[in-house]
Amino acid sequence: MSDKGQEPLASTSQAEPVKAERPLTKTPMYAAMNAGRYQRQELIKQINAAEHTNLICYVGSLETEIDRNDVIGFVEMLHNIPENSPIDLLLNTGGGDVDACEKLVSLIHAKARDKEFRVVVPDLAKSAGTLMALGANKIIMSDASELGMIDPQFLMRDARGNELFFSVTSYLEAYEEHSEALRKNAQDQVALLMLDGFDARTVKKFQGIRDRVRTFAEDMLKRRGAPSSTISYELMSSSRWKTHGQPIGYADATQIGLPIEYLPPTGERWSRYWELYCLLRLETKEGKKIYESAYASQVV
Repeated sequence: MSDKGQEPLASTSQAEPVKAERPLTKTPMYAAMNAGRYQRQELIKQINAAEHTNLICYVGSLETEIDRNDVIGFVEMLHNIPENSPIDLLLNTGGGDVDACEKLVSLIHAKARDKEFRVVVPDLAKSAGTLMALGANKIIMSDASELGMIDPQFLMRDARGNELFFSVTSYLEAYEEHSEALRKNAQDQVALLMLDGFDARTVKKFQGIRDRVRTFAEDMLKRRGAPSSTISYELMSSSRWKTHGQPIGYADATQIGLPIEYLPPTGERWSRYWELYCLLRLETKEGKKIYESAYASQVV
């Protein structure tokens, strides 16, 4: 029989439905283990959008210090920030190495170039941390914020062999005070006795350290046309700040000429910074530091 004029027979088999590929996602356990980081980085992104900046965070516990190992963390945080962009640094540190501090600030300046660089101090930025803040166009502080003397501390042994941290500034001021007394009266027995306790090599070394810190501070201040000599003198004055750890709050910092922007603690802007700081501090137990931005995160 001819098939001419007949409709073709329908296929007896149905085409298999095309299955959409499942999007790749983080596993539930991985997401749970890193939930804190995701929360912090989302908050950083919100702050960036609100402040029109690029926020990086360096938070160390009180047992840690600024040192050369911090360079890697800062390079990581700055990696995705475009050249010539505004940068904010949320900073918490008790201090550390001046040379390392200078290198970290230079990395930020090289990236920010002509744009604004601000330092946010939620809690404390002491000693070398204060030196870092001097490199900023603006220092954001609130009631809980404090800076400190830029007075280097040096580990030495006392007359009994005990290891103690000595204030470079106080040591040199005492030496200069007794030297001046002896110049006025060569028979001053007290001055002779006190000077006998000073080591000439230590005096020279401490003078070099003091001058290094003062020069660095003044160079940072000169970048924005501040009265560098006056401010550096105030920050190194042991007669004004009786101890190395004495807090320098926003009012005192403003009074000596630092570019302070005060935020009330109950305001929305400060509340975001404080929330982020609290989340970061939770990661810095047992002598740890955290470096974090919107795209980088490292705990050491």
